[in-house]
Amino acid sequence: MKQFKLTAIALAVAQIAMLSSQAAYAQSAAANPAGDAPVTVVVTGQRGSIESAQKLKQDSDEIVDSIVAEDIGKLPDRSVTEVLQRVVGVTIDRTMSRGDPEHYSVEGSGVSIRGLSMVRSELNGRDSFSANGGRSLNFEDVPPELMAGLDVYKNPSAEQIEGGIGGLVNLRTALPFDFKGPKVGISAQSTYSELRKGKWSPSGSVLLSNRWKTGIGEIGALFDYAYSESGTRTDGMQVEPYYPRNDIEPGRTVWVPKGAQWRTLNFDRERQGLYGALQWKANADLRSHLTYFKSKYEMQWDEQALFAASSPYNIGLRPGATYSPSGALLTGTMYDRVDAGINYGDDTRIANRKSDTTDISWNVSWRANDRWSFTSDLQRIKAKTNSLDSTVATGVLMPEQRVDFSGKLPQLIFNDAQRAYLANPNSYYWAFTQEHLDRSVVESKAWKGDAKYTFDHPVLRDLRFGVRLTERDSVNENSNPDYNWSPISQTWQLGNNIDNLAWLADPRFSGATHLTTFDNFFNGKANVPSLVFPDTSWATGFPGSYAALHEFHNILCAERAARTGQAQNCATWSPAKFGDNPAGMNEQSEKTKALFTQLRFGFDNWRFPVDGNIGVRYVKTDMEARGYTVFTPPTVTIPPGNTVTGPAVPVIPAFAGDRSYAKSYHNVLPSLNLRMKARDDLQFRFALSRAMSRPDFKDLQGYATLTQNIDLTNYLLESRTVVNSMTLTGEGKGNPLLRPTTATQVDLTAEWYFGRASSLTVALFNKRLKDVIIKQSYDYQIPDVNGTMQNFTVTGPVNGARGRATGVEIAYQQYFDKLPGALSGLGVQVNYTFVDSTTKPYNSTFAAYCSGGNTAANLNLNLNGCDTDGRTFGNLPLQYLSRNSYNLALLYDKGPWSARMAWSWRSKNLQGLNVNGTRGGDGTDTNPASATVGQRNVGWALPLWSDDYGQLDASLSYQINERTSIGLEAQNLTDAKAKQLMQQGIGMMGRAWFVSGARYTAQMRYSF
Repeated sequence: MKQFKLTAIALAVAQIAMLSSQAAYAQSAAANPAGDAPVTVVVTGQRGSIESAQKLKQDSDEIVDSIVAEDIGKLPDRSVTEVLQRVVGVTIDRTMSRGDPEHYSVEGSGVSIRGLSMVRSELNGRDSFSANGGRSLNFEDVPPELMAGLDVYKNPSAEQIEGGIGGLVNLRTALPFDFKGPKVGISAQSTYSELRKGKWSPSGSVLLSNRWKTGIGEIGALFDYAYSESGTRTDGMQVEPYYPRNDIEPGRTVWVPKGAQWRTLNFDRERQGLYGALQWKANADLRSHLTYFKSKYEMQWDEQALFAASSPYNIGLRPGATYSPSGALLTGTMYDRVDAGINYGDDTRIANRKSDTTDISWNVSWRANDRWSFTSDLQRIKAKTNSLDSTVATGVLMPEQRVDFSGKLPQLIFNDAQRAYLANPNSYYWAFTQEHLDRSVVESKAWKGDAKYTFDHPVLRDLRFGVRLTERDSVNENSNPDYNWSPISQTWQLGNNIDNLAWLADPRFSGATHLTTFDNFFNGKANVPSLVFPDTSWATGFPGSYAALHEFHNILCAERAARTGQAQNCATWSPAKFGDNPAGMNEQSEKTKALFTQLRFGFDNWRFPVDGNIGVRYVKTDMEARGYTVFTPPTVTIPPGNTVTGPAVPVIPAFAGDRSYAKSYHNVLPSLNLRMKARDDLQFRFALSRAMSRPDFKDLQGYATLTQNIDLTNYLLESRTVVNSMTLTGEGKGNPLLRPTTATQVDLTAEWYFGRASSLTVALFNKRLKDVIIKQSYDYQIPDVNGTMQNFTVTGPVNGARGRATGVEIAYQQYFDKLPGALSGLGVQVNYTFVDSTTKPYNSTFAAYCSGGNTAANLNLNLNGCDTDGRTFGNLPLQYLSRNSYNLALLYDKGPWSARMAWSWRSKNLQGLNVNGTRGGDGTDTNPASATVGQRNVGWALPLWSDDYGQLDASLSYQINERTSIGLEAQNLTDAKAKQLMQQGIGMMGRAWFVSGARYTAQMRYSF
């Protein structure tokens, strides 16, 4: 922080010094109003903002879609992520993170462009990011109230910063000179969640800006502050994966889950944004601005969730169960054939995260003469985050569970006696705790210097060239252990070190629990029993509360030791903490040097004028990673005097220590953008370029665990030993030697602008990807005792596949001015995107049947997916890509009234493979050629899909006078259900259903 403050002060001093040094020059320079750069005109009103965005798209050198400030303010959206989903070709996720599909995000999360998640983010044309292990912003962290607009670039030019194959999202803030004079804007909102009830969430923003004529030129200052709270609730229902069972229905294999469950989650988010800008213009030729941007994001959610913890093969069904044509259970009553009941855990889980991003930048532009102009841009950005994820669970043995999976929602049916049993604290025992901590800090410094030479030529317009230097340091740290799951009392511990579970009925273990009644569950569309959960204080009180809970286990353990007369063998609980965990550390340093040159031209005298740009960008990247390597030699016994035959076995000494990695690569990225004007209102574009996306920092971690596997047989009577096999394998958390993914991309567009705020555009695109990062194997070497390098086959991320994304975008917008009377305010915006994709590994790992466990080394499982019956899926598309998506907005702008009704929809997409809840190691081996056929020892991982999803939002505002307006907004008016599907051999089975209810916002704006 001290270093940051010093940097900020230094930049401010430099800005003031420049102002002072130019005072005499500014005073003596002749006034030249005609030579001033044009002042940006902010068009007010919803209709005017649509017109401005259309003009930006029409006049841009590249293929771009924009939303300007008034449009952001009018859309019924509470985050930048939600704003982005309105743009053609852009889709957003509905989970809190892509690695955690079990937790729904009300405001949306990850952004994809044209089906690809490799998206760059910028703030005012400069690189911007969050401390999330990736390279882009968490857009939900950024206050939309601070934005003057956003631009989505689909195919870059050479002068744009490299790094986004999917596309580039540039967030723009205002500068003082964007306004003609003083500007004050104040807004206040409050949002109510229909499902959460009882909680209004306030939001507000204030903008102050002015500009002054002084003796040293014109000076402007702008201050913008935004504050926003969000309080929402999500209800969820889940069905466990289905297992093949031939021991339930005689002579028939049926598919039965081990249970169904429900949960509710309360989410609270506080977001603050602070933005300031100083701007100075000595004259038409020299200007400078200094900006400061800080975004702070803090969230906490607490969840009460029930989850199945029983063995799937213990589940039986009462007579009368029914099944689908594929054999999947539809209706029936489940019970546990081995234990006293179906074992369920019910946990109280809290997660909190604090994140902030601070950006301070200084820009100077100078026009030396009519031909030459120069720009210097200096930036320092720092992002950090820290998090605690804490779970405390009780357990319950549910006597039976009656289910009905034949409808749109699972129906879980309980009689009065069963409901009373589940509402009784004496039915529960203390089960486990689990905690996880992480923290990250990323800091980047960048300088960019550009020059432009303007031609006096009928064809050549200008030549641009420049250099950009960056240095970024990233440190991501997870706790040790990462996710520290620790039992308090579990059924499998009985007879081992405890005789009894820590039942709440025991006065020593009672208390500090509460009954959750799940009121208004699914907005009254589902009825589930009340359950007993640990108080939230157990989860938030880590580590002290955890220590108290694990004393319950120690009490039970001491009782068994006293009864049996044996020594206690109770494991001592210790909390997860930072430090002493090389596997949790990921330290990266990256330096880049980029050069570009770009020529703009125009053939204005042709029958169909053509203009455009052609250029090339060269970038060199130098990476350094600080990692750790662990090798523990195996213990093998060869009797003295035995002769050894078979493969040679190198002797490799034990090793555990730091290891540094260095990787350099360079990329040449040419680009061509052409535009042909068939008429003033009709134009066509062609774009061809080569793009790159660097690996995320989480994929570059340099931690590897190496293993020497020796299989041998000792023949004692013959005094010989046969080495049957020797393999050198390992697992890498990342791969610091990864290269970037590259793509050759082609775009062709037709754009018809047939009126103010009226257009029809079509874009065809094709992206050919190389070196897509997937999990396979790479070589890793360490020396043996003789100094000879031994090659280990390590499983981890590699540049192992090629891919393709091909599609079309269609966008149409129009106001129907010719309709009579009040109807002339009606308008419509419609866009549709189709994307088709394929991926093909360089080295196929597909096998029809699965084998091995659910480990990183099981490449077939991790790339192709495996079912619970041991069969492989394969042929999976790119993740997060929907083949079809569209937006439909009905508009109304007439007099003081402005309204929107916006529907956003996307088709199903692959959310993940081998993610929590849909993976395991107890699949049935059905391979007839396997030596273990019929055994339940196969690792499995189901592809998890997000089903089709559409959401209706609306807004209505009234302009009281020139300065004041009031409005109402509504999100998710139809109370849409987000459904997840798990792919199995019996079909796409329902995995989860989430609802968040409608949200309503009242707002007032005042400006002058």
